[in-house]
Amino acid sequence: MNLNRKMTLLFGGIAVGTLVMLILISLYAFRSYSIASSTAHVRTAAEVVRVHLTESMILGVINKREQFLNRLLEVQGLRTARVVRSTYVNEQFGAGMNREMSADEIEKLVLADGQPRYEIRDDGGESVFRGTIPFAASSRGTPNCLQCHKVSEGTVLGAVTMELSLTELKEKALTTVTWISVTMAMFAALSIVLARRLILPVGSTAQAVERAVQRALKGDFKGRVEKRTDDEIGQIASETNNLLSFLDDGLARISQRVVQLTGRTLRQDDNQLEVAIDMVNGLADASSFKQAIEEDETKSEIFDRFGRVLTDQFGVREFSIYETSGPKQLEPFMVDGVQGSPCRWCDPQILVRSDMCRAKRSGHTVDGLTQPGICYAFKQPDDTGETRRHYCVPIMQSGAVGSIVQLVVRESEAARFHAQVPYVNVYVREMAPVLEAKRLTETLRESSLRDAMTGLNNRRFLEEYVDTLVATARRRKIELALLVLDIDYFKMVNDTYGHDAGDAVLKSLAAVLRTSVRASDMVIRFGGEEFLIVLQETEAENALRVAENIRATVEDMKIQVGGAVLQKTISIGLAMFPEDSETFWQTVKFADVALYRAKEDGRNRVVRFRSEMWEGHADSY
Repeated sequence: MNLNRKMTLLFGGIAVGTLVMLILISLYAFRSYSIASSTAHVRTAAEVVRVHLTESMILGVINKREQFLNRLLEVQGLRTARVVRSTYVNEQFGAGMNREMSADEIEKLVLADGQPRYEIRDDGGESVFRGTIPFAASSRGTPNCLQCHKVSEGTVLGAVTMELSLTELKEKALTTVTWISVTMAMFAALSIVLARRLILPVGSTAQAVERAVQRALKGDFKGRVEKRTDDEIGQIASETNNLLSFLDDGLARISQRVVQLTGRTLRQDDNQLEVAIDMVNGLADASSFKQAIEEDETKSEIFDRFGRVLTDQFGVREFSIYETSGPKQLEPFMVDGVQGSPCRWCDPQILVRSDMCRAKRSGHTVDGLTQPGICYAFKQPDDTGETRRHYCVPIMQSGAVGSIVQLVVRESEAARFHAQVPYVNVYVREMAPVLEAKRLTETLRESSLRDAMTGLNNRRFLEEYVDTLVATARRRKIELALLVLDIDYFKMVNDTYGHDAGDAVLKSLAAVLRTSVRASDMVIRFGGEEFLIVLQETEAENALRVAENIRATVEDMKIQVGGAVLQKTISIGLAMFPEDSETFWQTVKFADVALYRAKEDGRNRVVRFRSEMWEGHADSY
């Protein structure tokens, strides 16, 4: 049902409803007026009868009252006029006339309680209003009731019953209501005709707007709305056309720019609006992805998040991520969402001869979705069933291929997935600079945690790693041996032979320390000529043996400096964690105190910390 028909039915319903309500209200008003008017007439007639009877009583002509009542019936519309006497009057004056003797049930009630009563009844098809009015004794006025009746004030002396015919009044009321109804019906019909003339342009414009909107929802903004009037409806049509033109032009420009960002090309049958929404949503999701990976700490977290995107948003569950390892090698970082898995979708030879990978060799995208067999290195395992196709995207870092993303889909899904490839490329493009930044950050962080001259880890590395070291030791319930050592009389080397000689001594010592401990142990340049060694899972006796071996090796070491050969010794302090202290850094202080004692005792020796050594040194730390 269109708007015009709805509005016509609405106005028609309002008109009919208004007419019905007007008729009902008119009938109710006429009925109420008839009752009120009849009540007033009965009261007036009753008062006339009371006054006449009172005067007749005073004047002694009460026996003429029958004639008065008969004349009263000559009043138009008055059907009955009768008087009923109370027992008080009969007791004082005797029985009255026949008209005054008989009292019906209503009159008996009025004589009993002195309250008037009214009713409307149907008498042979004629509506009759009946009113029974009591006469109460009153001393007001001259003459008055108490001049003749020996009763108290307010005593009911009798009642007058009047019956009025409402037929004529009813007929007049119906005639009036009929004329009112006819007039209102004509007015309503005229109003509906005029309203339709006003609303027809509204409905037609609304239908045209609806059709234009339906076309717009399908991506076609070429629809237009005809302007039928010069009022607000015509303005709506004009503004709708302006809006459609603006959307058509704006959406075309947005689509062009988004196509430039994503690389997706629009087809003739594409819904321009849906495509633009998909493109913008894809770019927004990619932007959110970039914000998320920028806060990730490692490349592993970034690739793991990217893998979830491929699975959750693009439905790709078979993919590989390779990283370059050296100039001619590739290393599988993630395969089918699992880190560290072996190569699955390529010839394993690419791991040692990276030039076999077309994406690595060319630095360009390899589209195996539309060009099957373009890369000879792509190998599908025999146990995978349906034929697969692939799409490989190189990730450039510092002008070279740093990583490669390989997407693998079933041949039956290749066409569908090819439409999503531009969005995948957006994610890869957003990910590339973040990976490059993480790589540089890791390189810088690695350099900041390592001493540039000796190649050993520095004190900052220990500060970052100590919580993990201590937690591991406590969880495994193992001991850590801490060796603090420095070179005896190192300042003399710098003063006598120069700082180059001092650097040579430090490098030689670092080489000895690295070769004297296990790979799980830590050798740290603690500062200047001071070094710290952390022996993991080592008891004190074994730690002393290792320390003594280091001391002896250094003592026998000969260092060629220019034309001279130097031999140096070291002093070592040893403390055990958590045996000597439950706090790691306090254990380091204890080892440093033991080193101080070694120097006091003559240098070139190993000293194990004892609790009495701490006395006198607590204030200096």
